[in-house]
Amino acid sequence: MTTYIIDIIDETDALSTDEQKLVGNVLETALIKEAIPKESELSVTFVSDERIHELNKEYRDIDRPTDVLSFALNEGDDEVNSDQMSMPNLLGDIIISIPRAKAQAIEYGHDFQRELCFLAVHGFLHLIGYDHDSKENEEKMFIKQEDILDAHGIKK
Repeated sequence: MTTYIIDIIDETDALSTDEQKLVGNVLETALIKEAIPKESELSVTFVSDERIHELNKEYRDIDRPTDVLSFALNEGDDEVNSDQMSMPNLLGDIIISIPRAKAQAIEYGHDFQRELCFLAVHGFLHLIGYDHDSKENEEKMFIKQEDILDAHGIKK
């Protein structure tokens, strides 16, 4: 039986194995809730503020750190040829700043693990096409985030 592939990379060495597993498990809940095919793959990389700042500047031309970046690998790939049928569905990469996650957890009054999971789910939803470019889209996306976190038992 084929399963999801969720690569967790902690460049900061700041997360415990349990925290890494929690993020992976929450993302698996998200993949299931969004009916993503089992052959799908994504990665989550935890980085420093300096590293996410570099990426934000390089790829978005925004010269400051941010909390989460998403890089979808299959945007606009509607056509699938026969060679791709046996390949995994590569969703993309989620990059999360550990310092930002820690600061935001304090700012929003919840624990660090919830903030990590929130940012991972937020990044995942961007990978599959959700956005918050309008009030209506933002509301849809934030409802989805809370539904996924609630389904995994992560409350505010």
